[in-house]
Amino acid sequence: MINSEQDIINLVKHDAWMMSIVEAAKTLHLPDWWVCAGFIRSKVWDTMHGYSSNTHLPDIDVVYYDPYNVDEDIEKLLESRLKTLKPTEPWSVKNQARMHILNGESPYKSTLDAVSRFPETATSIAMKLNEEDELILAAPWGLEDLLALRIKPTPPFKEKETLAAIYERRLREKEWNKKWPKVSIYGINGELLKDSER
Repeated sequence: MINSEQDIINLVKHDAWMMSIVEAAKTLHLPDWWVCAGFIRSKVWDTMHGYSSNTHLPDIDVVYYDPYNVDEDIEKLLESRLKTLKPTEPWSVKNQARMHILNGESPYKSTLDAVSRFPETATSIAMKLNEEDELILAAPWGLEDLLALRIKPTPPFKEKETLAAIYERRLREKEWNKKWPKVSIYGINGELLKDSER
């Protein structure tokens, strides 16, 4: 059973591959860095579905915050450094000091501020190693939806029409129910969607 923040930390701690990912990300020494989103959510839901192996990830999101150097080329350089450590992984490195532009928002104040503006509550989750090499977890909208196997929009995506459209597009494209049949999916207005509506 997975019921708490500590349970999620223990899941990752006992997964050698996941720990190697977090350790690789730490070697970049990035400001306000985290590994986030599907990397954690997928592990939790795989475990809750009783899967014996991790679901394939289209990317591994490493995020950081550096308002003084927002050149996208630096992100590509950082990805290549991670590729030298773990060449087969689908690394994605993004400086959250520039990512607000994609969604037409005001600048984010930190990495976790950016994570709080991810589309789904269950995806608004991040993890890293602190200076003592202890795993720490952050979930700006809490863990309730993640642990209850629910896809729901975060408040920013409910409040803005352009963001709501992004959320609804992701519902169609991600096909979460094909990977995790126990997941409940909710529309932008909080309604539980039937299979035919997703």
